[in-house]
Amino acid sequence: MKQFILVGIGGGIGAMARYKIGSIFLHHVAHWKFPLGTFVINVLGCLIAGILASLFDRHVFFNADMRLFLFTGLLGGFTTFSAFGLETVYLIEQHEPFIAMMNIMMSVLVGCFALWLGMKIVP
Repeated sequence: MKQFILVGIGGGIGAMARYKIGSIFLHHVAHWKFPLGTFVINVLGCLIAGILASLFDRHVFFNADMRLFLFTGLLGGFTTFSAFGLETVYLIEQHEPFIAMMNIMMSVLVGCFALWLGMKIVP
């Protein structure tokens, strides 16, 4: 039960941060065609995930609950793109460039297809 609460609180904080940052960008670049707010959120989420992953690897004071709160909760609520980026980089670091490239291509292509399909299913 404690893990659900940690994920829920972290996810709420991450979602509120995504909303606030996204609305700031939307207000200033509403006339742009490029989705700058989403782009910035995804890149920022990846940067934070990279920093946290390095901290977790190098410091023992982070426990499993903190990892769950920060990665699954906070970053999961902020952007799942950070998890995608982290997993892809781990594959590259593990000398699995083919699987990393397949992850990139399949995630983008199948994800966009699934979104399109979902839009077409609804009458």
